[in-house]
Amino acid sequence: MDSSRLVPLPDDIGFETAAAVLLQGMTAHYLVKDAYPVQGGDTVLVHAAAGGMGLLLTQLITHLGGRVIGTTSTTAKAELAKRAGAAEVILSSAVDDLAAEVRRLNGGQGLPVVFDGVGAHTFDASLASLRTRGHLVLFGAASGAVPPFDPIRLAHGGSLTLIRPSLGDFIADRSELLRRAADVFEWVRSKALEVTVTGRYGLSEAAQAHSDLEARRTTGKLLVVPDAAALGRREETQS
Repeated sequence: MDSSRLVPLPDDIGFETAAAVLLQGMTAHYLVKDAYPVQGGDTVLVHAAAGGMGLLLTQLITHLGGRVIGTTSTTAKAELAKRAGAAEVILSSAVDDLAAEVRRLNGGQGLPVVFDGVGAHTFDASLASLRTRGHLVLFGAASGAVPPFDPIRLAHGGSLTLIRPSLGDFIADRSELLRRAADVFEWVRSKALEVTVTGRYGLSEAAQAHSDLEARRTTGKLLVVPDAAALGRREETQS
């Protein structure tokens, strides 16, 4: 590993916490600070709000003074999103027109920004949820890649903008990497970010971790750790 891409771990931040928060924490950092700088009073749509990324985004947007409308697939996940600070949560399977429900929850108005890490399944609703000159931040494709589309749709939607960012471009030099990591660690210290580790898998169970993610059986963060460490955690839980 090139040492210039490593981040020194502060004494008061544990290895598991760092493993759980650093990659997605820095992703959340550039999303709310650079891809679209969230301002106090913004109402923001966050898809998959109970996932590892969604929970971090929801906490940060709330910390910055924004109001989060989240989407989830189950009532249990909706409760997690609300505990993270979401003002409203929509069960995706319970509504026929997601964008219409978003606008209803925002007084009939579109939103300034949507953070969409789901991709193909939510893209159309994300665009339809935006106000004139709104911003779609498409940072992932959990449901598959968005098919090619005619950019004139952005004009017809009200001069919308679309960004498809990647973390690597926002930590391109070491000073930026260290600045974002330091901010994330400080958010953890101040409790602006609370890391929710909901599952630990031994290295030999890595395939099961992937299967659980693909089947949408998970919330929060999953860690893949050495088998002995995973066993130790389970024994502590059982005792």
